[in-house]
Amino acid sequence: MISSDLQNNFELFRDCLSGPLVQRLAVDRNGSSGKRKPKGRKRHLKDVEHEPGATTSGSPSEELEDFVDYIANELFLSFPSEVRSLSYSGLQSDALASKRFSDPLPAAVVEQILATVSPSIAESFEAYNLLSDQVDLPRFLTPILQEYINAATAAPPIWSNTRASACEICERDWVPLTYHHLIPKQIHAKAVKRAWHKEWQLNSVAWLCRACHNFVHQIATNEELAKDYWSVHKLMEQEDVVAWANWVGRVRWKAR
Repeated sequence: MISSDLQNNFELFRDCLSGPLVQRLAVDRNGSSGKRKPKGRKRHLKDVEHEPGATTSGSPSEELEDFVDYIANELFLSFPSEVRSLSYSGLQSDALASKRFSDPLPAAVVEQILATVSPSIAESFEAYNLLSDQVDLPRFLTPILQEYINAATAAPPIWSNTRASACEICERDWVPLTYHHLIPKQIHAKAVKRAWHKEWQLNSVAWLCRACHNFVHQIATNEELAKDYWSVHKLMEQEDVVAWANWVGRVRWKAR
């Protein structure tokens, strides 16, 4: 079971894994002599071709999605906790980890990450001809791990380039948007000095309509916004903000 705080990283890893995995499976189905019978308890990927009159529990694409999700889940949960919880902010505050998870990924680090992978994973890869004499499990997974680590620890986007198509509070998409500094500029120095936020977080913004922007500044001071309401998620945890969003979201301008 993937915990909620690791869900984003799991989805990143699954996306990084799915491309190479699907590509290898496609090659296998187009040009391989067939798969060997897997050992042990595993989720099996059914053949795309079936005997006449046979029934299946799902489409080939659904079976493929299940297989990729199973492999990604088993691999991700086997990784050390520091790999599962990687983040940009974590590396910024840990010079040793930043060097350890550098690009290119040191072979010794790959070996340590894969040391806890269950043998059943390698058996699943072998059963579906995903490995060969030239490509063993470490060689197959190394570029995937590198891509995942790079994605999980990437710096946040330039906030001015994150413009939304609708207000992030009321969700109206037909009104002009303004950008709201989630950590007001007047509080930047205090926010860093008191360790409320890292310097790289200071310019984060939310895209709000003018009505919602004004409302946010009416319900809290700049210091409260910086300390307690520094994300849209935290704002939307407040009942009064939700009530406002539900009300103003129904307001439309009359046609002239």
